[in-house]
Amino acid sequence: MTASPDKSPDACKALKSGQTAPLTLLANASLVQWNIPESATARLINVAENSTFLIEADCGFKAILRVHRENYHTELAINCELAWMDALSESGGIRTPEVIPGADGQPVQCFRTSQIPRERFLVMFEFLEGKHPNEHQDLARQFEKLGEIAALAHNQSIRWTRPTPFKRPTWDLETILGPTPIWGKWADAPNVTPDIKSLLERLEATLKDRILRFGTRPERFGLIHADMRLANLLIHNGEIRLIDFDDCGFGHLLYDFAAGVSFIEDSPQMPELKSAWTEGYQKIRQMSQSDKMEMGSFVMLRRLALLAWIGSHMDAPEPQALAPDFANGTATLAEAYLIKFG
Repeated sequence: MTASPDKSPDACKALKSGQTAPLTLLANASLVQWNIPESATARLINVAENSTFLIEADCGFKAILRVHRENYHTELAINCELAWMDALSESGGIRTPEVIPGADGQPVQCFRTSQIPRERFLVMFEFLEGKHPNEHQDLARQFEKLGEIAALAHNQSIRWTRPTPFKRPTWDLETILGPTPIWGKWADAPNVTPDIKSLLERLEATLKDRILRFGTRPERFGLIHADMRLANLLIHNGEIRLIDFDDCGFGHLLYDFAAGVSFIEDSPQMPELKSAWTEGYQKIRQMSQSDKMEMGSFVMLRRLALLAWIGSHMDAPEPQALAPDFANGTATLAEAYLIKFG
């Protein structure tokens, strides 16, 4: 999970300069690998799963550079991500950032420095104009459009003939709640008290039961964005643009709705947002009554994944800011869910 590429550098203030300086040096030194203006410089704008830099030059040139976290995705997996982004732009009706290939024509570059001796993967994207939806405003119309985009992406991913080999992570019960989850165990997150742990264990058991019965038929499970939240949307002249496919992989299609409401699951607008997303989705692709019934289950599955993510990424600013209240908020949501389904 990476946050939006146009965040202020203030987003990185929670990190000590000594932690980010080697990455910034690497990013600036690596720019020789692209045919971009010589005056271009890299400025760190976000640190989460990866490190994101804004590239700017005196002539007005702008781009986004993503420096991948070490040992997270393979080069094959990154190329598969980029292939799906291209396919969505070409035939899926969804605007995604274009990749700026290196001088050697390759989309994925490798670079290292004396301070970071192990090679990192890097990808440069075009800079897309746009603003993020404001979660403090009426979001119903934006979520209706988001539902449409999710349905377009799902239709395209179902009919798309993927390149082979194709490798992306899977987001399911095993990789979120299993013994070796991708983002770690939610029980290890900050402020998970014994009482909260007991409650969330009941939640986990209920989720496993309901989602296993829901199943993984092709119309319910496939290639998804997996992080289709407000921070990864840009609105420009009425057009919604989808960015940050770093988490894209295989999962339940409804997980894209759950990702869309990440960090605002307790908003008073949630019923309205769910209704708007569903209405937008069904303009493109039908949903069954079972789909609609289980939307809340995937919201809670995602919430447990986010709790684990916070616990395993406490070196980054966003998890640090969320950590004090997130476990308690998750418990409150779990109580409401279990009253209804448990």
